[in-house]
Amino acid sequence: MFIQTESTPNPATLKFLPGQSVLEVGTADFPTPDAAGGSPLASRLFGVDGVAGVFFGTDFVTVTKADTVEWDHIKPALLGAIMEHYQSGQSVMADDHKATSGHADHDGEDGEIVGQIKELLDSRVRPAVAQDGGDITFHGFDRGIVYLHMQGACAGCPSSTLTLKMGIENLLRHYIPEVTEVRPVA
Repeated sequence: MFIQTESTPNPATLKFLPGQSVLEVGTADFPTPDAAGGSPLASRLFGVDGVAGVFFGTDFVTVTKADTVEWDHIKPALLGAIMEHYQSGQSVMADDHKATSGHADHDGEDGEIVGQIKELLDSRVRPAVAQDGGDITFHGFDRGIVYLHMQGACAGCPSSTLTLKMGIENLLRHYIPEVTEVRPVA
């Protein structure tokens, strides 16, 4: 098994490509070790000292490290943990834990606008940020303001504010006049 690694725009996050499927659909975000209970692979990665977050896409794993450790020190252990997991035959996710589209549900009068926002995110934004090892999902819409949740390499990335304001906000405002602003949520 050969696992490729790629840097991301976030210096604290590294993208691992195991050369096989990670998730069949959707994404899964594990921002803390406590959240990793639904995934044997995420739990194994959090077992490496210095891991601060784990995120899965369809064909990649991104790992965010703590500021106190260097990639040179933990990357070999992470590669070993991913390889051991795939060789063990265990599934990536526990049977009772399902990956989701990530978008929050929206009930209300703006249902058509929210549908357009989600469609643009799915077709234009999410494929691009997945290339960088992250994801951006819809969190809410209120009086012209779109709230987005940034995951994986996008969470805490120095360039994420610029991407959000100059890229995503401009895109949504261009296609959906009701959108006036885009804001991140934690």
